[in-house]
Amino acid sequence: MRTFFKKFKDGFSKTSQNIWQTSRGLLTGRKLDADSIEELEEALYSADFGVETTTEIIEEIQKAVKKERDLRGQDVAAIGSEILKRVLRGSEGKIEPAAEKPTVICLIGVNGSGKTTTCAKLAHRLTERGNSVIMGACDTFRAAANEQIRSWSERLDIDLVASHHGADAAAVAFDTWQAGKNRGKDYILLDTAGRLHTKSNLMEELAKIKRVLQKQDPEAPHYSLLVADGSLGSNSIEQAKVFHKSFGLDGIVVTKLDGTSRGGALVGIYRELQLPIFYLGLGEEPEDLQPYTVDDYVDAIFGTEAAN
Repeated sequence: MRTFFKKFKDGFSKTSQNIWQTSRGLLTGRKLDADSIEELEEALYSADFGVETTTEIIEEIQKAVKKERDLRGQDVAAIGSEILKRVLRGSEGKIEPAAEKPTVICLIGVNGSGKTTTCAKLAHRLTERGNSVIMGACDTFRAAANEQIRSWSERLDIDLVASHHGADAAAVAFDTWQAGKNRGKDYILLDTAGRLHTKSNLMEELAKIKRVLQKQDPEAPHYSLLVADGSLGSNSIEQAKVFHKSFGLDGIVVTKLDGTSRGGALVGIYRELQLPIFYLGLGEEPEDLQPYTVDDYVDAIFGTEAAN
């Protein structure tokens, strides 16, 4: 089994089980017929793969049935995997260090998406790989956010710059950049306010953070990553569109996938926005933030383990 694949398999178990259990009988090698194809179609919609992707998979299966009438569940898995891998080609994002330290990463998103937790988990992941990291608590809008990120910084032993509730978020970003630069940190991670995308004043605050950073380094932030709640399914797409238009996103981190059966939403997000997916949140522990790969994602849902 590939490294970390078990994390993906466990994380997407609800989505995978929903597909195979709804398509009852395919799991045990039942021959495909009109009823089982209809059940599979329903399951793919339920998993939030969307009209376009679901239609492609079902049409490809129907073509295959015409050619080979003995088609079974294992064959469905192979067809589904092939189509998803084709659709998701180019969707993998990867953090690369900037030419000059520090590399600045902004985490953006609405309240409840898991943004603060993701910031801490990403910091942990980077430090585990030998990098020095400092976090900035730029979510000064919500008092609990400071407490949450302070708790994470103490638990993971990661430097943190924070201020009081209601402080200027851009000033915190500036202080974090200065501290990171002076201490020779490899990465600066900024946890921004969990802004509702309908509030223009909060969007302006984000823009101000960006302007302050670019006065220090014209390339900063090097990565602006939207943290999207995977349990919201395709509803995440509308949020992403607004943030991308207002701030300019470099990619997406999808969280809370271990608790949802709507893991197909990743496909719709990528098809709609053509933004790379960097990481997936597959559990509560720091190590449960995993780099996204097409093969691990697709095989966790449509792999041979699911079909046998």
